Amino acid sequence: MAFDYSLEYRGRGAWIDEFFVRRTHRGRGIGTRAIEFFVQQAKELGVAVVHLEVNHANPATELYRRLGFEDHQRYLMTKWVIEKPEVR
Repeated sequence: MAFDYSLEYRGRGAWIDEFFVRRTHRGRGIGTRAIEFFVQQAKELGVAVVHLEVNHANPATELYRRLGFEDHQRYLMTKWVIEKPEVR
């Protein structure tokens, strides 16, 4: 998790970043347990909200919705202030 602070969300926020379950291990509840663990840790650290980023077509979107994550009608936009690393 990475952390930020937002007036909109009334305090400290956490981002679940670069989380994935290998294809061969999906469908076993690992993702659910991991997200629940992240959220519990966030609560213990006094975090107000937990965010994550997911591609629109990713089937994990349904898992995140079931776990209480909400869609936003917004774009995530990024500007690199260092040289953008190559994507592998």
